[in-house]
Amino acid sequence: MARTLPSPSRRWPLAALIGLSLIAAGCSHTQGRSTDAAHAGTRLATASANAAVHPAVRNAQAEAARQVQQADAGDFDDARRGLIAAPHGQVRNEASQVIWDFDAFAFQQDELAPDSVNPSLWRQARLNNQAGLFKVREGIWQLRGFDLSNITLIQGKTGWIVVDTGTSRETSAAAMAFARQHLGAQAVSAVVYTHSHVDHFGGVLGVISADEARARQVPIVAPAGFMEEATSENVLMGTAMARRAMYMYGSRLPASATGLVDNGLGKAVPFGRVGILPPTLLVQQPREEHVIDGVRFVFHNVPGSEAPSEFTFALPELQAFCGAELMGHTLHNLYTLRGAKVRDALRWSGYLNEAITQVQGSEVVFTQHHWPVWGAERIHGFIEHQRDAYQFIHDQTVRGMNAGLTAPEIAETLKLPTALQQDFAVHGYYGTVKHNVKAVYQFYLGWYDANPANLDALPPVAAAKGYVALAGGPEALRASAQKAFDAGDFRWAAELLKHAVYADPGDKPARELLARSFEQMGFLAESAPWRNVYLSGALELREGPPTQAPSRVAFAELLQHTPIERFLEAMAASLNAEKVGDARLTINLVFSDLKESHVLRVANGVLRHDTAPPAADADATLTVTHPFFVRMVTGQVGGLGLLTSSDTKIDGSRLALGRFFGWLDKPAGTFPIVSR
Repeated sequence: MARTLPSPSRRWPLAALIGLSLIAAGCSHTQGRSTDAAHAGTRLATASANAAVHPAVRNAQAEAARQVQQADAGDFDDARRGLIAAPHGQVRNEASQVIWDFDAFAFQQDELAPDSVNPSLWRQARLNNQAGLFKVREGIWQLRGFDLSNITLIQGKTGWIVVDTGTSRETSAAAMAFARQHLGAQAVSAVVYTHSHVDHFGGVLGVISADEARARQVPIVAPAGFMEEATSENVLMGTAMARRAMYMYGSRLPASATGLVDNGLGKAVPFGRVGILPPTLLVQQPREEHVIDGVRFVFHNVPGSEAPSEFTFALPELQAFCGAELMGHTLHNLYTLRGAKVRDALRWSGYLNEAITQVQGSEVVFTQHHWPVWGAERIHGFIEHQRDAYQFIHDQTVRGMNAGLTAPEIAETLKLPTALQQDFAVHGYYGTVKHNVKAVYQFYLGWYDANPANLDALPPVAAAKGYVALAGGPEALRASAQKAFDAGDFRWAAELLKHAVYADPGDKPARELLARSFEQMGFLAESAPWRNVYLSGALELREGPPTQAPSRVAFAELLQHTPIERFLEAMAASLNAEKVGDARLTINLVFSDLKESHVLRVANGVLRHDTAPPAADADATLTVTHPFFVRMVTGQVGGLGLLTSSDTKIDGSRLALGRFFGWLDKPAGTFPIVSR
């Protein structure tokens, strides 16, 4: 049956407005899983343990293993260089739930990859599994493997300048405690956010409390536009992004050789408490110098590259350069599979070209994922190959577009030049050439490929039913898919079987064969997100979608800094126009503590909002405090609290206010992906 828009929620909480997944570049989920996810992961572990690796996969892995033998073994020396101490055990939250497990990936000690993992991805996973406190050079240390991203410590005159703070309060606090255990106790003298993705700022309250930062006037440094981007990203589309991120980051998969092995940028993302401290110093100019706790920083703004708000910086006296996430030991995403606006490949390449000059005089480049690069010659080659990879993908995709080729046609044939293929730092462990090509196409030409047949194509379920009938029915289609699977043509098998499952989600044989096809493609994938997507699809076909979405409560400390307008935009996007019909309604939303008011008007199936004094013609006025509003947004209070709390007041028609909230959908964030 075709899936339609959800019916309106009858519940009142403003949590109906927002599904939050404040994700890095791409980053979302977690070692700390929900009960439902943990149970599903256990079942998957049992199922996958018996999953046969197809002979075609074994052959492909053997060929990949031969290519991996050409990789620079020095990467492992670099990944271990300067190790002071390695952590073990687990990080737990206040409820004793596991947020991070340092030993979860101990199965990756063997150099030889199992047949169920692409040998190149296995190599990257083992490199990313070098966790600990590392000395980068005199006065610079990194905490790696405590999070998807790195925490960098720079010695200032009075304490540590902390560069990026990880995703969650729990893991960043554990990282700082580990550093003090081995380096001695020091205060935090400044915090530097390199960019606006949550895995680089969300753990700041584990580094320093808001009270201490305020009392000691600790500088908080960030690139221009940081707060707007950090607090707004994914609020509007958070529900859909969070659901898709479960696939991209493999949050329901167990850590195992047939499940989660890596995320390309690092092992995983901890799902703990997320907060933020607003910057006290914004770097506005393309190049800007500041002395922070006695250390000279030369900042270079690179907005619109890997993040909308981002900078790199040089430390001239320390002969070091921080590449933030502009560069790293993987090809990055021009388009992230969780869903986001496409990034500009040409601008990214241009910033990398400028960085070649900016790093002059540096003996080490450290980044906020992966391990550093030492030596001027190696640094130059590292950045040059990153630069050329993005420009090559851009230019050759545009060339193909101008020759009349479509995105899939270009992606199927485009290969990096030999010198870039041989550099494992631009292999597709996170982004891939294929989906980056499609991103460039989308950036310039959008979704339409100019073929009239695709201008108003049938939706998936209707098309699927037609294809199943054309194939001679589900049995005939499954037989063709089985033949393709047996021959090792998993992509064609999946193409056939997706129609069978769309046409009849209850077709268990089709679901299982599609799951097996996804499994084999996951085993083959060099990209960690591709592997996670395929294996998550297999899990969902066998076990169904999750029964609960990630809790929003963990984001409360971040949401309190989110502008009210962002929530109202999300509210407008959750209005069920079919339920509203031709109705008209006006609601005043007044924040008693902020001395701020908004007028919400529903008409023509649209919710408009203006920052303005309360309207005299309003049907109802809801007065709330900002903290209460945040509790509503995170689902901690609902309709009863709205009616009874001393933090709220309702004037006018309560019935009208109830109608208004009744028009707002409350998306569960657990919608199916591989069936409709």
